[in-house]
Amino acid sequence: MTATVHHPPTLEDRPPSPRLSLAPAGSVPAPLDGAWWPRSRDLGAELPALTAVLDPLWGRITRVTVNPTHWPAVPRRVPVAGHVVKAGWFLAEQDPHELVLLSYRVGRWNLLVVPPRTAPAPAAWLMHAASDPLGTSTASELMEKAACLRTAAEADRAVEAVWDSEGGYEARGPASRPRIPAVTAVTPDQPEAV
Repeated sequence: MTATVHHPPTLEDRPPSPRLSLAPAGSVPAPLDGAWWPRSRDLGAELPALTAVLDPLWGRITRVTVNPTHWPAVPRRVPVAGHVVKAGWFLAEQDPHELVLLSYRVGRWNLLVVPPRTAPAPAAWLMHAASDPLGTSTASELMEKAACLRTAAEADRAVEAVWDSEGGYEARGPASRPRIPAVTAVTPDQPEAV
């Protein structure tokens, strides 16, 4: 006779919850339905946590497609909770920054994929912009806007660094220096100058 002991999963055994931002349900169709910020570029490791959240909301996710530009390996099948998700890729036909999810019952969703090593502030901006129900930008357009914002922020930091290195004030020429009041010497036989 054999005994089987079942140990409940610990926090270390559970995958971390996905970083996900979705457009409100029932909103006007937009190019993107939200954004996903995976922790790595390993689709096989990242997809189960994503489908665990999306299956109850959107129905069972059965297929996913990506552009292989940013995914080093695209497995053909990914086992997730209780079923298998078929994965595919399209090089020219699909935006390189987008993940397409297909549900057995409900339909199709397009998510912006925020690169895993993105800093928190730009990632938050991207996730908010991608889940805006009135948004009109594609995934690549949002990535370009984020790059422009990052460049502008870096330029602002460079200007601020120069400002700080100069003592926090603008360099002024001799004409703009504050005037120091003239001091006159007081002699005993002259009254004081006021």
